[in-house]
Amino acid sequence: MASELARVLTAKQAVVIGLGSMLGAGVFAAFAPAAAVAGWALPLSLVLAAAVAFANGTASAQLAARYPKAGGSYIYGREKLGAWPGFFAGWAFTIGKTASLAAMGLVAATYLHPSNPRPVAPGILAFVTIIACLGVTRTARATAVIVAIVLLVLGCVFLTAFELPAAYPFWSHVTELAATADGTTVRGMAQGAALLFFAFAGYARIATMGEEIRDPASSIPAATHQSIGLAAVIYAVITYLLLTRLGPEATAATDMPIASLVDLTRFDRIGIVLSATAALAATGALLALIVGISRTLLAMSCHGDLPAFFARTNRRQVPALATIVVAGVVAALMVFLPSITTAIGFSSFGVLLYYAIANASALRQPAAERRYPRVLHIFGLLACLGLVASLPVTSIVIGAGVVVVGSIYRLVWLGLMTHRKPPRVETMELEPGKDTQDE
Repeated sequence: MASELARVLTAKQAVVIGLGSMLGAGVFAAFAPAAAVAGWALPLSLVLAAAVAFANGTASAQLAARYPKAGGSYIYGREKLGAWPGFFAGWAFTIGKTASLAAMGLVAATYLHPSNPRPVAPGILAFVTIIACLGVTRTARATAVIVAIVLLVLGCVFLTAFELPAAYPFWSHVTELAATADGTTVRGMAQGAALLFFAFAGYARIATMGEEIRDPASSIPAATHQSIGLAAVIYAVITYLLLTRLGPEATAATDMPIASLVDLTRFDRIGIVLSATAALAATGALLALIVGISRTLLAMSCHGDLPAFFARTNRRQVPALATIVVAGVVAALMVFLPSITTAIGFSSFGVLLYYAIANASALRQPAAERRYPRVLHIFGLLACLGLVASLPVTSIVIGAGVVVVGSIYRLVWLGLMTHRKPPRVETMELEPGKDTQDE
């Protein structure tokens, strides 16, 4: 069965959706747990996370230009590597981003109601679900408003924070760290990068919504790189300010490091505004995330890896049923999730595996389809696997367990499907997974 999504998004709207996804996760959620494990190596963690994001972004952009369909690396893996790798990509993305949704919902609720956020989070999720079901153009407009407000408030925070004296000299600490680095420092830096990758992973929304973007061959690569570049600049400023004004220990000790930074300034009263902005940014990330997951479920349904009802679209050409199902699962996670940090680690596990398959798929593309050097895809593949290995053991165990569950599900589902009429699948290769090799 073929999906029926309309190409209504411009390149600028795609940039906004990608940036909106990243800012909500990166600015207000990822820096505290990353600082806890990386310490003064946090700048190196950020550089590594940005480099991995860029490599993954080039792979996704190159593949999306060839396969401008909803589903992202699920489609790429099927076309270049085969049905099972494609399924693992879609499954890893779904579980990783579902954890991200739960984390972002709790972040938004924490800023709105710090004393008891869990009852508030489902209400935020319901609001976002309604907007997502109204159509992707409304999603883009809502995200654009949120991004504009977040950037304005962050600009005010940066200006006031730079007025503060640097309590911790940046370069002396970084130089000392480089001179005394050992295996523990390297592992902390790698684990910090894996957690900070959570802050960059929002650009995946651009590729997963490839079927709804105009002129995807040029718009998707441009939007991907622009959104990553803008986010990296903002994160670099935040990293510098947090380390030099708060220090790594104080940054790691609070769930709201940006708010702690504002409390030190002469404009500490803008803390209320910052809390509202943080909740708004996390809500924007929620909106973009739920849209991306629903499109991946739609693609998996169209190819027979999930029940057919996930591919149903409403009169606005939106997979509303898939969106509602995702919201229900996320609401349950919000109740039982131990902590936001646990969700970030679990999310990074799934998303890094997803991009490992994207890089492996990009390596299979022939020279005529390639836009970037193969070395970027090799680096991206190895870096993703390395960062997965550096994650906390709990995240790895839980993630591996869910992947095993997905494998069992697909084996059972394939067995059931052998007795039914197979789904109609729009394949963009003559032989998926059997492409001509480079000359």
